[in-house]
Amino acid sequence: MPRYITNRFMLVFLLAISLFAQSGLAQQSENPLSITVGSKNFNENYLLAEVLSQLFEHAGYTVDRNFGMSGTLIIYEALRTGEVDVYVEYTGTVAQVILNNNDNPSLEDLNAELLSQGVEMMSSIGFNNTYALTLKRDYANELGISTISELAVQPDIDMGFSIEFLNRSDGWPGLVENYGFTQQPVGMDHGLAYQAIDDGSIDVTDAYSTDGDLDRYGLLILEDNLNFFPRYFGVPLIRSELSVQARTIINSLTGRIDETRMRELNGRVLLDGKSFNEVAVEFLAEEGLVARVDNANASSTGMSVMWSNLWRNTAVHLQLTFIALSLGCAVGLPLGFAIYRSSRLSRAMLYIAGLMQTIPSIALLALFIPLFGIGQTPAIIALFLYSLLPILRSTITALLTIDPVLKRVAEALGMTRVQQLRHVLVPLALPNVLAGVKTAAIISIGTATLAAFIGAGGLGEPIVTGLALNDTSLILQGAIPAACLAILAELLFELLERVLVKPHMLVGQLPT
Repeated sequence: MPRYITNRFMLVFLLAISLFAQSGLAQQSENPLSITVGSKNFNENYLLAEVLSQLFEHAGYTVDRNFGMSGTLIIYEALRTGEVDVYVEYTGTVAQVILNNNDNPSLEDLNAELLSQGVEMMSSIGFNNTYALTLKRDYANELGISTISELAVQPDIDMGFSIEFLNRSDGWPGLVENYGFTQQPVGMDHGLAYQAIDDGSIDVTDAYSTDGDLDRYGLLILEDNLNFFPRYFGVPLIRSELSVQARTIINSLTGRIDETRMRELNGRVLLDGKSFNEVAVEFLAEEGLVARVDNANASSTGMSVMWSNLWRNTAVHLQLTFIALSLGCAVGLPLGFAIYRSSRLSRAMLYIAGLMQTIPSIALLALFIPLFGIGQTPAIIALFLYSLLPILRSTITALLTIDPVLKRVAEALGMTRVQQLRHVLVPLALPNVLAGVKTAAIISIGTATLAAFIGAGGLGEPIVTGLALNDTSLILQGAIPAACLAILAELLFELLERVLVKPHMLVGQLPT
């Protein structure tokens, strides 16, 4: 292929990627009635968030679904900073986790404290979804236990709890203090804990009293005989400046769902295999909040939502990766060329960049929340830092391994520093530099899936949802496109090598 044709192809390809990444993000600005609905990363919260989203859409709003955020404090921070407009929380969590109030405050007291932070608590949806401890019904009968006190004295019980439950005052620490547990539980994702019980890996886990998984796996909720767990009424939390119209839409759910109904709705997803979209459509029609939709139309809508989400998630994923990689190149390449002559400075910079790589991705994202908030900004900064090491290392290594004879020849010919850089150093270092950038790109594509945990979106969203529901198909909706992007990046950089690197310098090829 002639080189000028290849160059034009590359320019068109990169432009297409840029336009694709922006197209999925620009749609919501077209409608002045727009709202962002958030959710935590477990089944019930996803479902309630989808119900709210569809209510707003039927009222003419453009809805940005920011689902699957990991942890209470992350999604609450997103609400407080305006990156989410509404999500469903629980009164016990508001008191114990968000406000650190263990004195059984009234709902009015809770709301007064929230208002001081720019947040408001709406009326309860109706149900109380309290924490509970659960185990296989047959195993409970075998042990002869039905209360938490009876469980606490069982010495050979294997417990696995969600990470948040292990660290909340109304979770494991409080249980230890009130019931005297001495066992040492392990931490795991809430959605995976039920599968672990079913597999026999653990015996006991924490549950929500309205979980559909309780019936799915034949689990028994142990009686909280010391009344330790507070009440957890489902309540929408909103930004205090939300419009009256939006508040009216949210209030249409007030008192509509009791514990039995919530558990039944959760069961439609977990037991009947329906999507959140389908169950939300059914519920809103049954309540007379929207017109009933026939099954064929609902199924068509579900497929449309799936493809729409795939397009949007891929666009966000590309944007996160492209911006982070561009920043990595903009900093790493000039820095490598500037410091490679100083061995001390080179080692120091590589040490610092390597140190950043040793920090687990999710921990780095969490550390950035107090500094940069929630969403794409901390995700891009984290991805930039992870891409910096391979780019910087490959650049410095490539320059240091150039044959010293060639450098002396360039100096003997009277070349200036700029000429040496342009005509000798850059062409000779380019293959290794491109290899480092390619490595950084693939690392960024993989790491960007974790951005969904802090509300940055991308292909991690369906993966997080799939983990919460133990749904392999949802996980694949994120994993397969991410793998395809990594393969595409590999092919793109092979093409770049053919365009930018002299043929005789390509590994395994001879000059023609």
